Order: sequence, then C-alpha cells, then structure tokens
Amino acid sequence: MDYETIDADGFGRSLRGIGLNLLVRDVKTECAFLETVFEMESHQVTADFAIVTYGDQVFQLHSDGTYHSNPLLGLLPENPPRGAGVEIRLYDTDPDAAAARAEEAGAMVLQAAADKPHGLREAYILCENGYAWVPSRPKYRVE
Repeated sequence: MDYETIDADGFGRSLRGIGLNLLVRDVKTECAFLETVFEMESHQVTADFAIVTYGDQVFQLHSDGTYHSNPLLGLLPENPPRGAGVEIRLYDTDPDAAAARAEEAGAMVLQAAADKPHGLREAYILCENGYAWVPSRPKYRVE
C-alpha cells in the first residue's frame, strides 16, 4: 500500500486487527519526535493527521481539532500528561539507542534502558503529549 497517496476511504477500509490512534496537540511535532527517536516513518503529514509506520505496523495521529464531534474530546485533560497509563511498546527498537536519541532531542527519558526480569531490556520515554513509548529488545543471555 502506498501510504503517501491512498485516500481516507481506501485507508480506512484497509485497516484490520487492532488499531492505534493517538490524539496529539501538534501532529507535525509528534511525527518529528517519532522519526528522530524511534526511526519511524510518517506519511501524509498535515496539521490534522498523519499515518505512521513502524516496520510493517501502521497507526494514526490526529490533532485534537479533528475530534470536534468525537465523544473522547471531552475526556482529554487540560494539563499534561494525557497519555498516563498507556505504554506503547516497540519490540524492535534498541532501548539504549532510542534513549540516547531522546536525550539529544530533549525528550523526557522517564527510565533509562535497563534489563528487566521479564526477559527484556527496555527504556521509558515520554513524548510531549505524555504517552509512554517503551523501546524493548530481548535481553542477551550470558551462559
């Protein structure tokens, strides 16, 4: 699928499985963060919308203004963080490299990369919208 040229109707009808749509204050700023820190790709970026790809996964960003008649708009907090309680796990991203890029970009590294007892090495990075992005990789076994 060509994410640069597909129209809204065709894109919507193509979606399957579980979808992720993040409401953000500034779509272009969020795209820049995702591209810089996690090396994602953004498509059809406007002030209101973007398609974002992470490997073969796809999700959407929408600005608050696009949700004028959506029932979720009234639930958005006035003050950050708005994404509290949500972890967006990126299992194919090196947590050490992502944390370093996040620090260089001025993003908040909530927890530096560390080995966890559940078999992963992971970091917690907050974007300006308060979503917790968790780059993760399996820990290396030392035998």
